[in-house]
Amino acid sequence: MNISYDYYRIFYYVAKHGSFTQAANILLNNQPNITRAMKNLEAALGCTLFVRSNKGVTLTPEGEALYSHISLAFEHIQTGEEEIALNKGLQKGIVSIGASEIALRCFLLPILNEYRTKYPGIRIKIFNLTTPQALSAVKDGLADIAVVTTPVKVSDEVCKRNLNDLEEVLVCGETIHKQIGKQTLSLKDLTEYPLISLGNRTSTYALYSELFSQNGLVFSPDIEAATADQILPLVKHNLGIGFVPKEFLKNNFEAEGIYTVPLKESIPTRTICLITKKSKVLSLPAKELEQMIQG
Repeated sequence: MNISYDYYRIFYYVAKHGSFTQAANILLNNQPNITRAMKNLEAALGCTLFVRSNKGVTLTPEGEALYSHISLAFEHIQTGEEEIALNKGLQKGIVSIGASEIALRCFLLPILNEYRTKYPGIRIKIFNLTTPQALSAVKDGLADIAVVTTPVKVSDEVCKRNLNDLEEVLVCGETIHKQIGKQTLSLKDLTEYPLISLGNRTSTYALYSELFSQNGLVFSPDIEAATADQILPLVKHNLGIGFVPKEFLKNNFEAEGIYTVPLKESIPTRTICLITKKSKVLSLPAKELEQMIQG
């Protein structure tokens, strides 16, 4: 049957309130129009839906059966409309982000703080991932957006926008610092010291593996840290030399006992990037966060 949604909407209010007059008031209509619409609905369905009396209307068995379905459907529609209205006002919703640890700490955290302050009703879901994992999360629809660090290999499915440059430095602890003295080391010299790096599935490992390779060397860390935050404590306890973002040294407590090591070769500048899926239409909460990230 091709019955107008408006008829079912009117039926819902008449049945709920037991009154044509009250339904007309709620719907900002007049009673004759409401009565006519219900007669048309009854004719289309081939049954009587209401028993009319001076006290209002009651539902027939057929009307009761119809109302049991219509009320559920209509209330679901109302809930959906309310959720959309809340999302439009950025009062409610969820935004999911895939973020590499370095991008999260060196760039994203202050923006997320500002976003949460501005939109406290929006739930922020963060997946702390490696750059390749964050890319996959966006492509697979598990994350609305990703913020990652280069190097990053993107496919035609996604869009990459550069945000900020990221400078990294070579650091060591006090014992190794005394051994090095005032020397400026080369990458070849570093092979004589224990090296600390993130694991071989990270963009950080890929970056330094390529840098060493370009200089005819093999990048072979003695320690592969699970997270970037582990590198400074390992370095501080003289377990090796490692590369970290300069941003990590801004915390006086963490930087205590850490020394930068001059290097003859240039350390490649990294870039923090925003990744989105080209075919995905972002929700308003996600779109607002995307705009804040882009500045």
